Amino acid sequence: MLRKILGFALLAVVAVIALKLAFGLLGFAFGAAMFLLKLALVGLVVYWVLKLIAPSTARRVREMISGNPPPEV
Repeated sequence: MLRKILGFALLAVVAVIALKLAFGLLGFAFGAAMFLLKLALVGLVVYWVLKLIAPSTARRVREMISGNPPPEV
């Protein structure tokens, strides 16, 4: 009887540690994803402003990012 109780207690401790590790990694992944989303939003706003101010430069930036070669002049 005492052996079963100690076994369940040990299992509970291991489960708590595993859950803490799993949720910690999940929290890190969620935080990293949110950081990348914020960076993408900043890049989008900069691109929109650039598109309003200098459309030809914005076109060159879009071509450089997409990998298309610039047109020959």
